[in-house]
Amino acid sequence: MTAEGGRGSVRQRFYHQLYAGAWTGEGMSPVNRLVCLLVVIAATVAVLDTEVTLRNRFGDVFFGIELVLFGFFTLEYVARVYAAGEDPRYQGIAGRLKYMVSFWALVDLLAIIPFLVTLGANDAFVLRLMRLLRLMRLARLGRFSDAMDAVVSAVGERRYELMLSLLAAIFLLVGSSSMLYLVEAEAQPEAFGSIPRALWWSIATLTTVGYGDVTPITVLGKLFAGVTAIAGIGLIAMPTGVLAAAFSDALQRKRNGSRRSNRAAADPGDREEKQND
Repeated sequence: MTAEGGRGSVRQRFYHQLYAGAWTGEGMSPVNRLVCLLVVIAATVAVLDTEVTLRNRFGDVFFGIELVLFGFFTLEYVARVYAAGEDPRYQGIAGRLKYMVSFWALVDLLAIIPFLVTLGANDAFVLRLMRLLRLMRLARLGRFSDAMDAVVSAVGERRYELMLSLLAAIFLLVGSSSMLYLVEAEAQPEAFGSIPRALWWSIATLTTVGYGDVTPITVLGKLFAGVTAIAGIGLIAMPTGVLAAAFSDALQRKRNGSRRSNRAAADPGDREEKQND
């Protein structure tokens, strides 16, 4: 075996272990199972680290865990970049650079950067931001999920319907804010003295949250508020129905694909039995 062949075989093993599409066994590869476990541990530590009392008591433990996770995720990232060369799209230096700016590679990088930034950060806001970014590690679980593929596919297929829903939502928000500004500005200038101020009320009402911190007091204001509240039901239902139908179609296609694959795998045996008969 040549040196180049030896490197290739090692790269292939990395590729099969790290990339879900390359694994031929059942479920996930052992390495990716370990990655998923460590991602969950990392997210748990990031959540607990935001509590001051726990951080004061177990700060050294949290730091030790983060240091180990940082080392593992760094090695994993380097291995993924190295193994990406098995994919024809990412061969060579230009291909590796292309891989490094792909979506999942950037998500992997976000699992590493917050730890380094936190070491040199003194500003409280920056520290909070870095702790929050550590939760982005949970997004890495999406690369191992067929359901995530279905979600992405469903959203892509219904992008025009979803865009129409978004435009309808913007129209309702601006329209209801304008009407409440018109009829309530004199009575409540602090809450409805401008369209941007009234927009907070419109968002809370149209999303059916209804905090109640700002409410209309005039007759016309209450009338428009009632219409806005009813319109909010349809505003929530429209994109929900679109996505539900899209998810159902995507999952049905996946089931049909699995059935065809199973039938294709069973056909050779059936043909052999018929030949023997």
